[in-house]
Parts: sequence; C-alpha cells; structure tokens
Amino acid sequence: MILYIHGFRSSSQSGKAQETKRWLESQGRGQEWICPDLPPYPQEAMRILESIIKNAPKPPQLIGSSLGGFYATVLVAQYALKAVVVNPAVHPGLVLRPAVGLITSFYGNEQYQFTEQHLQELHALDLPAPLYPENILFMQERGDEVLDWQEGSAYYRDCHQLIFAGGDHGFTRYRAVLNLIDHFLNDK
Repeated sequence: MILYIHGFRSSSQSGKAQETKRWLESQGRGQEWICPDLPPYPQEAMRILESIIKNAPKPPQLIGSSLGGFYATVLVAQYALKAVVVNPAVHPGLVLRPAVGLITSFYGNEQYQFTEQHLQELHALDLPAPLYPENILFMQERGDEVLDWQEGSAYYRDCHQLIFAGGDHGFTRYRAVLNLIDHFLNDK
C-alpha cells in the first residue's frame, strides 16, 4: 500500500496525489493507492494517518508532500516505515504561523479556523532530526516558492537526497520521478 499524504489546505484531488493514483493504475496496482482527505488540524490528521497504518494488512509505504512530508517524517520515526518526502515542510509550526486565521481549502470551498493551538500541535510533533534517515528519500526543487530548499536539505542531511534546479512547490518533475520513488520504496 502507498499512503499518499497531501499538504496543508490540499486534498486527495491534488495533482501529485492523482498522478500517483494514475501511475499505480497504469502498473496494475491501483488498489495500492490510499490518500485520505486530511483536515488542516495536526492532531486530527495524525489520528487518521495512525489509524490507517495500524489497520493496514502490512506496513504502508509513504509519499508525503509539503506538510504531508512532515507528517511522513513523523510517521517514519514512530513506525520505522519507508517514505519519500517531496518539497517537505521543515518545522511547520514556524512556517505556518502566517496561516493562523480563516483558511480555505485549495479543492472545494471548505473553510477552517487555523489557530495558535494548531501551531502548538505541530511544534509538539516536530523532531530535531529525522529518525531512520536511511528510510527517507528527500526530494526538493530549488525553485520552490513556498519552502526554503536549503533548510530542507540541511534538515534531511543524513537521508537520501535528490535536489533539482528550477521547479516550484508543486514539484514539476513529479511524473518523471515516479519510477524512482517506487524503486526506493520497494528496495529492501
């Protein structure tokens, strides 16, 4: 099972989530894809993800984008899973401070109140460094307009890394790296 974890204000309808689903379907593996629509509230999102992992017939492989990359990193630390983190948020309790207030989902018109308490929930989950770095592939595009690629590279310094010139926060090369992602996740 591939558990795709979307980013803040995103959903299972995101471009990378759907590209992952289509790629798995083209490989005859569509049943492996799971991507829950997570709320923007960290404790609730983590409860959902932990429930999926605990109830999975075998340990899932993780792909996390942006805030989903942060959640994937936390889940690797808790369950020793393998993960690919794509333009991941590093220390999102700091990064998302400007988002406090009324926010709107990118997919649909759902609105949420994101509060200081939610930032504290992110701080509580934060790790000084990734655990099981050998289980994580960090992928970043330097053209990311939202997150600092150098901060990500430093934080994930002990992990496998692929850093590309150009691109953006959506990770423009995603389709081109799906075979590589799959190879990393399935490499024993």
